[in-house]
Amino acid sequence: MTLDLERVTSVGGHDIGYPHGHLGHLTADEEKSFQEFKAFLTEKGLYTPPGENKRASCDDGTLLRFLRARRWSVQDAYVQFRDTEEWRRRNQLEVLYDTIDLDAYEETRRLYPQWTGRRDRRGIPLYLFQIRHLESKTVSAYEKSTEATNASKAQTDGSTPQRLLRLFALYENLTRFTQPLCSAMNDRPHAERGTPVTLSTNIVDVSHVSLRMFWNLKGHMQTASTLATAHYPETLDRIFVIGAPYFFGTVWGWIKRWFDPVTVSKIFILQPHEVKSTLEAFIEPRNIPKAYGGELDFDFFDRPNLDPKIKEAVSWENGYADFPAGPAYWVPDEDGKRMVCFAVGSKGGKERRERVCTVPAAAFAGEEATAQVNGTAATKIDGQAVQTVVEGIEGLVVSEEKVVAKDMDEKVAGDGAQAAEEPKTATVAV
Repeated sequence: MTLDLERVTSVGGHDIGYPHGHLGHLTADEEKSFQEFKAFLTEKGLYTPPGENKRASCDDGTLLRFLRARRWSVQDAYVQFRDTEEWRRRNQLEVLYDTIDLDAYEETRRLYPQWTGRRDRRGIPLYLFQIRHLESKTVSAYEKSTEATNASKAQTDGSTPQRLLRLFALYENLTRFTQPLCSAMNDRPHAERGTPVTLSTNIVDVSHVSLRMFWNLKGHMQTASTLATAHYPETLDRIFVIGAPYFFGTVWGWIKRWFDPVTVSKIFILQPHEVKSTLEAFIEPRNIPKAYGGELDFDFFDRPNLDPKIKEAVSWENGYADFPAGPAYWVPDEDGKRMVCFAVGSKGGKERRERVCTVPAAAFAGEEATAQVNGTAATKIDGQAVQTVVEGIEGLVVSEEKVVAKDMDEKVAGDGAQAAEEPKTATVAV
């Protein structure tokens, strides 16, 4: 059977693939849930709407990620958002990202998916992950070094291992640096509707990996995946698995239990003859690494090979001609017309905050976005309706357990003893 990679549907048959459910592409019902969600969070003290000369406490793209993850259930999205905010507070994620040691950050970056510096045909950043570099000795040495010292000034709750907190510094880089940069590019589809980029496309290379190596990595990757699903929902789009060995059906039996069904539906295991045609359907050949049939000079440990269009949009400052190693993020300038990139982190105990460059600010629709779907604009909820919305949501009988992070590991219970399903392969529907 031929699978259509352009169309991903949820279990209920509703479109959830980009740009469905994203800003500028909401149905009337989704817009209603979105406004109810913001009203509910405001009442609970978890969200501050924008005001005069004041930005909202959380951007719309992030809020929508939580709603999509919870199938537009306001109550469920609230629970996950609340737990994430509490987790971030307990582990001082802002301090972690601002002060992490640059060498420690780069050591971690080399073990996880690498941004190629390129985007797919939809403007979504393209990452590459080669599993074979996670040898047991390498991972063991890394875990020992992370537990031996705190690489930042963040005070943590003690329950999240340091190795995972370093990993989440990379997720912060995805959501605070890479995605905003890709959102600022106007050469992508849906830019004119103010649709921000809040996803990533991933090539996962599992070639040259033994079953023993997969088994040794199982606990490490399961824990990381569970926490990422809980606290960075809806940041993954298509995941193309390449080089799957003959025993990958067994491995797939473990992996698919780490994610919710919608995420699993986005994972495609490609046979050798499918790789080039499938990747080219989503990614221009110039942006595909040469190892996978493309034209891009990029090896796994390389720094990003920046898209020429991104280079054209960037105005470098302070002697920079490329983005430096380590964490960075974007903030709007005083008039909001440009975004400013600041490189942060620390070196030898000395913190840096260096202005690197600017790019034109994306014309996000933000608070004034309406869902022009089938010619119908969604209705916004005014302030007087907040209390009614809150009372209605609180009256729902919803089990919180299914979204609280501590209970998410139920998804993977007993996976090692279960018989594996055959992974799906994919070709592009023409």
